[in-house]
This record gives sequence, C-alpha cells and structure tokens, in this order.
Amino acid sequence: MVQTVSQLMTFQEFLAWKPETGRYELHDGVVIEMQPTGPHEQVVGLLNRKLNVLIDQEDLDYFIPNTAMVQPLGYETGYKPDVLMVDRAALAQEPLWERESVITLGSSVKLAVEVTSTNWPDDYARKFEDYEAMGIPEYWIVDYRGLGGRRYIGSPKQPTITVCRLTEGVYETQLFRRGESLVSPSFPSLRLTTDQVFLAGT
Repeated sequence: MVQTVSQLMTFQEFLAWKPETGRYELHDGVVIEMQPTGPHEQVVGLLNRKLNVLIDQEDLDYFIPNTAMVQPLGYETGYKPDVLMVDRAALAQEPLWERESVITLGSSVKLAVEVTSTNWPDDYARKFEDYEAMGIPEYWIVDYRGLGGRRYIGSPKQPTITVCRLTEGVYETQLFRRGESLVSPSFPSLRLTTDQVFLAGT
C-alpha cells in the first residue's frame, strides 16, 4: 500500500525530513509513504536470509544494508529497495555514503530487488528505467501475487519473478514462474526456487 505526502521536496530536504520510523521514498520531489503488508515482509525476509547465506558461503565482500537509499544522480528521487546488495569496496567512491547512507553509483550495487505490491507500475517501469540508467547489473522484480500488467508478466497473470540483467547498458529480462529454479546471472551458485519465494508470501 502506498500513500503520498503532499509536499514537494528536494532530495536533500527529503533526507533531512525523513522520519526514523516508517518507510518513505521520493519520486520526482513527491514523498511516497510505503506501507508493506505482512506477506510482503515475509517474502523480503526469505530473500534477505537466502542472499546473506550466499554472501557467507561465497565469502563475498558484500552486505545488505537495512536503511540505505538509492538516488539516481541529477534527480529529486530516492528509492529504498526491498533488498539491496552492496559491494563494500566500492563505497569509497560514493559521495554521500559516509554522511547519509545513500548509493548514487550503480557500480556499488550488485543486486537490487523490489517485491511488488499495489505500486507495481513503479517497479516495472520507473525503477526499471532508473536502475538500468544507473548501471545496476542485476535487478529482480518479485511479483509473488501476480499483480503486474499483462505486458510484463503475460496472460493469464500469475506469480512471476523477473530477473533483469544489464547487457551493454540495457536490461535483458527473464521470467520465472511456479515450479522453476531461479537463475541469477551474477550468482550462479544461488539455490532458490520460485515456489520457495511464492510460498513465503502466503
């Protein structure tokens, strides 16, 4: 569920305003309050757990921050992905990280995940385009309830995970549905099925 706060802000104003509790994003100067449901949080919890296990098993110098935001440079926009895997070594190049816990460079991100809810058009269009333009190498849209438009998930609509892989600056997409193993281009050793993800949301 999404609510809009009726006040235009710059990104810096948004960072100064943003409460410590609650989840908010800034879309072209408009403050959006995100209100995830319990099942949404169950899916996010499963993905966090599986990806943290992968980080440990592979001994990767990556981590999943709790509150970091992603800001496409030059825009009054800031997103809070449901899951954000960050390369610790790349943070030295991030201009806002030390003060604000903000990622502005796609090269700092190894994986961004959005779990869809009623704001699914943002995940399939706005964030897709912005993450692609930033150069984030891999982006998952986890549509565990099959809410997305037919142009994105096909017909009949059904639970779908869309894995977007950046190739020569453009996202190539692959759809995964019930009964399939999720294939991550960046993390081929990941063991995760669509059924595990979809069941987490029930």
